[in-house]
Amino acid sequence: MNYPVLQSVRALDDYTLVLVYGATDSRVFDVAPYIKGDWYGELRDISYFKSVRIAGKTVAWPDGQDLAPHELYENSMPLGQVRGKL
Repeated sequence: MNYPVLQSVRALDDYTLVLVYGATDSRVFDVAPYIKGDWYGELRDISYFKSVRIAGKTVAWPDGQDLAPHELYENSMPLGQVRGKL
């Protein structure tokens, strides 16, 4: 499947990401279930978590943690279905 191109990402204080794929496609992805162990555990530091950026077709953090593009899209919810995120 071809997924839309990720245009922007914003990290929120509750360990979710607001993902913008286009003018009418914004989604929310919950990273909290991934934050365990040494590697992804670094994301518990909220300032580090908020250093997320777009890297190619996905998102990544400075030390190299990333998430698969299909996982971001398939496991996120449309922003309109999530209350109070903006």
